[in-house]
Amino acid sequence: MSEQVDDAGHAEVVVNRDGRILIPAQVRRDLGLAAGSTLLLSVEDGRVVMESRAQLVARMRREIAAEWQGDPQDSAADELIAERRAEAATEDASS
Repeated sequence: MSEQVDDAGHAEVVVNRDGRILIPAQVRRDLGLAAGSTLLLSVEDGRVVMESRAQLVARMRREIAAEWQGDPQDSAADELIAERRAEAATEDASS
């Protein structure tokens, strides 16, 4: 079976009867995958996406940063804590 990967990093793989695919050696090398590496699998818009936990965390951080509407110098966590404390103080004052 051919494992050729084109210049854009695309390769054709075949799903075997057990539902397994072989990730081409060049792709494994490029991604630093070794035997026993763990990947998380998800389906997005009809595509299968595989990523490491580190990649998932990095992607989530990028997405959160892109959506952040507050001051870039402020911490989202600090702002959330401040909001919760203000809500708790309001509840305490009204009791």
